[in-house]
Amino acid sequence: MKFFIDTGNPDEIRAAKEMGLLDGVTTNPSLLSKENRQYRELLTEICEICDGPVSAEVTSVETDGMIKEARELAKIADNIVIKVPIIKAGVTAIKKLESEGIKVNVTLCFSPTQAIIAAKAGASFISPFVGRLDDISSDGMRLVREIITIYDNYGFETEVLVASVRHSMHVVEAALMGADIITMPFNVIGKLLKHPLTDIGLEKFLADWEKVKK
Repeated sequence: MKFFIDTGNPDEIRAAKEMGLLDGVTTNPSLLSKENRQYRELLTEICEICDGPVSAEVTSVETDGMIKEARELAKIADNIVIKVPIIKAGVTAIKKLESEGIKVNVTLCFSPTQAIIAAKAGASFISPFVGRLDDISSDGMRLVREIITIYDNYGFETEVLVASVRHSMHVVEAALMGADIITMPFNVIGKLLKHPLTDIGLEKFLADWEKVKK
């Protein structure tokens, strides 16, 4: 499973890279706006840090506008991937951009039918938003399972990128299902490392060492 970091903060991206856990980055206008920096300058820096895919989102809701924005964003770096919402205007944009060699990450996916359309349009990635489904008392990980099954049934090459991840169990469940990628906030990585028995064991080992070295 590939780990992408869902952030617009270069320091978090560098930290993930130093840990050997950075396979890619996902951003959106909200995340990038938190950094209070010029949009293209920030994306350029992120692409220089990360060797893998870096998702940058279009803001237009019209096909022509999406394509125009995507072409400009793609000029920033070779590893830019364009995030396009799974709406009717977006489907035509997906097909066009992929035909031009511009990879697309289809975002805001909340149903298997949306995922099928994205794959048939030739999207490189599909991003089911599991946390937002959980927020409305739906089962976000069930959607991931359904998408993986459908894609396997028909040999779709679109990679399943689990998004809107809130906690460690989302990561575990996605891994058990065989999702290709999971994108998460940097703080979730820290949660993956935490276990009370690890802390207790380390504390005991260090206490015993203090006795021995005397």
